[in-house]
Amino acid sequence: MEEKEKKKKKKRKRGGRANGAESLKDRVLDLFNKNLEEHFSLKQLQKKFNASKIKQKADLQFVVSDLLKAELIKLLPDGTFQTNLQTKFIEGRIDFVSREYAFLITDTVGEADIKIANRNLKQALDGDRVIAKLLKINRQGKQEAEVVEVLQRGRTDYVGKIEVSNRYAFVIPEMRKMFYDIFVRMPDINGAQHGDKVIAEITEWDATGKSPIGRVKKVLGKAGEHETEMHAIMAEFDLPFDFPEHITAEAEAIPETISPEEIGRRRDFRRITTVTIDPVDAKDFDDALSIRTLENGNYEIGVHIADVTHYVKPNTHLEKEAFKRATSVYLVDRVVPMLPEKLSNVICSLRPNEDKLTYSAVFEITPRGKLVTEWIGETVIHSDRRFSYEEAQERLDSGKGDFAEELITLNKLAKIFQKKRFASGAISFESVEVKFKLDEKGKPLELVPKVRTDSHKLIEEFMLLANKRVAQYVFDYKKGKERNPMVYRTHDNPDPDKLQDFSTFAKRFGYNISVEPEELANSLNALAGTLEGRPEQNVLQQIAIRTMAKAKYTTKSDPHFGLAFEHYTHFTSPIRRYPDMMVHRLVKSYLENHISHNFAELEKHCLHSSEREKKAADAERASVKYKQVELMQEWRGRELDGIITGVTEWGIYVEITATRCEGMVRMIDLDDDYYEFDSKNYRLVGRNSHATYTLGDKVCVSVKSTNLEKRLLDLVVV
Repeated sequence: MEEKEKKKKKKRKRGGRANGAESLKDRVLDLFNKNLEEHFSLKQLQKKFNASKIKQKADLQFVVSDLLKAELIKLLPDGTFQTNLQTKFIEGRIDFVSREYAFLITDTVGEADIKIANRNLKQALDGDRVIAKLLKINRQGKQEAEVVEVLQRGRTDYVGKIEVSNRYAFVIPEMRKMFYDIFVRMPDINGAQHGDKVIAEITEWDATGKSPIGRVKKVLGKAGEHETEMHAIMAEFDLPFDFPEHITAEAEAIPETISPEEIGRRRDFRRITTVTIDPVDAKDFDDALSIRTLENGNYEIGVHIADVTHYVKPNTHLEKEAFKRATSVYLVDRVVPMLPEKLSNVICSLRPNEDKLTYSAVFEITPRGKLVTEWIGETVIHSDRRFSYEEAQERLDSGKGDFAEELITLNKLAKIFQKKRFASGAISFESVEVKFKLDEKGKPLELVPKVRTDSHKLIEEFMLLANKRVAQYVFDYKKGKERNPMVYRTHDNPDPDKLQDFSTFAKRFGYNISVEPEELANSLNALAGTLEGRPEQNVLQQIAIRTMAKAKYTTKSDPHFGLAFEHYTHFTSPIRRYPDMMVHRLVKSYLENHISHNFAELEKHCLHSSEREKKAADAERASVKYKQVELMQEWRGRELDGIITGVTEWGIYVEITATRCEGMVRMIDLDDDYYEFDSKNYRLVGRNSHATYTLGDKVCVSVKSTNLEKRLLDLVVV
């Protein structure tokens, strides 16, 4: 017993020393980091840390040795020590993570993000471009920094609800990464009433530099009303409400008539059968297909795209506005277009029975789907028929009606192309989109999934063919030895760890996924086919898509993993995507043997377009989420089937099968036991009952509460 007690005391003593050394290590490291240019001898360090006793000196020597091994400090030739950290300034973008700290995302590819404590942000907000000074290297060898200067604000306008008192008001921002309330003086509330949704602009900071002061720029209306919330989403994601007058005027001044000279210099397809196929409510028809049978039995298929850049010239107000917006945005009840209506719905839209200027990729294709020849250039067309997807599908199903033969031929070729793509390793996973039926006031009456039919896939395959071949044309084009500037659409390989997590998740439903690179595509496609129509289809497809990298625009000619294409671009939607306009201009210049493009400038435009694309997608999701939550208000009291799509320490996320709306069952509402989070197995486990809630489990829930303003849905298990 005595021997055991001695060992325990010795162990406690060692532990105490280790803890003391760790504490001393932080203090020593802090000294070096705060005095970047100074160096210290061991005696100086002993004096600074009052290490006069033998044990204290030993602890200090232990700490110095440890810091040297970790390369956090260095030994100088004169025997003194100095930090390895040099005074360094770095530029980047602030990304808020929490109220305690943020990260600086640098411009250097592959460089780790740098942590910045909240107290060192110096009024920098999420999205701001800043210059920061590297402060210190922490015990883990990670750099920390402080903001020195804000170079450019990511935004100054914030959407929020205003709280008005007798003498002043505060706007509580809705943006989750904005942690400051905005103080507003009474003369600056712009007529807002308590509880209104508003757009507030930050104009200054108070004397302490810790609180923003602003003014109400626009009153959106009462929180919870349809128009108010849609405008709030638009403002939250920096979407414009309308076009400035001078932009609209510039568009209105463009003549609708086409001169004989312009028609004369283009390849004329007006006498060749041409159709468009689009959603029933679409007005901006930016692509058309022409078809004719050649004397040799092959087909000539023309993919004709609205020639937007013929009308939108460089350096005009229209061009600058199109670049700024970069994309059209499709919310549940409206479109926020990239181009004014005169262009998008009239002049450039390939409406039936009208001559239209187009930019085309024309292919000779055998009945077995082999590409024989191709031609790219400026054209003029005259669409014979405008089909909705539903009308085109009727022709394919029945074989009857106008242009049925042409559509059936196009569909046969499309199926051949699709089969070849999948055989080459393309991924067939797609997210299931939903559409709302709204009443005249914008209230959701019903949610219906968008069903993809052969008519949709027909158009998709010919657009993919045109995009692929245009990208390949530019890649193969040679003028000198340098690579040709081009806007590519690339898609990286998925992250192996995420794939493994998805494979584990799929197994809970009884599906086996091979994550081996050579088997992955076939494995995922087999899963997609098996899932068709099953309750877990949407959940598994969504998670599969999340494992994939995000597609982006870049001048780098990297492959597109999801499509299994070596080179790919966006050429087919210039009415609604700015990168397609860039591609049209680039291809035209190569066809005319001109190369005068700057890689760096193009890459900046690509980055901007990718960022705007993400914002548009986030806004679209937010509008869908809002309507889903609004719809669920009417479903209170019902027992609803759902699937657990997320497990966290604060509760479980459940997707309701009928509406595809995701809500949360909070830990506090699981009151039949005390549940603990098992992160390794993606589950909650009851301490007493050992009952589990596991990722992928089917559960029955009901609606506890809804929060329209925050687009949140709380559920309870029944």
